[in-house]
Amino acid sequence: MATLVLHIPDENLVQKVKQACKMIVGVASVKVQKPSKEKEYDITKTKDFQEALDDVKNGRVTTYDSVDDLFQNKPKR
Repeated sequence: MATLVLHIPDENLVQKVKQACKMIVGVASVKVQKPSKEKEYDITKTKDFQEALDDVKNGRVTTYDSVDDLFQNKPKR
């Protein structure tokens, strides 16, 4: 079964479009789903980000001259 998704910005048209879709031969069902009100993801609020900031603040950071040095575990001096 195929699914067709329509995004209709004007909420006044939703019921009319739903009725029109029901009149099309072969349409098994029509569902209306309102957009979810998800909060915007803010990485700065995560525990891992805060721990990383704490590591930088307390000098628990290792730097390398190149990627090759990183893989050979040669920290910058």
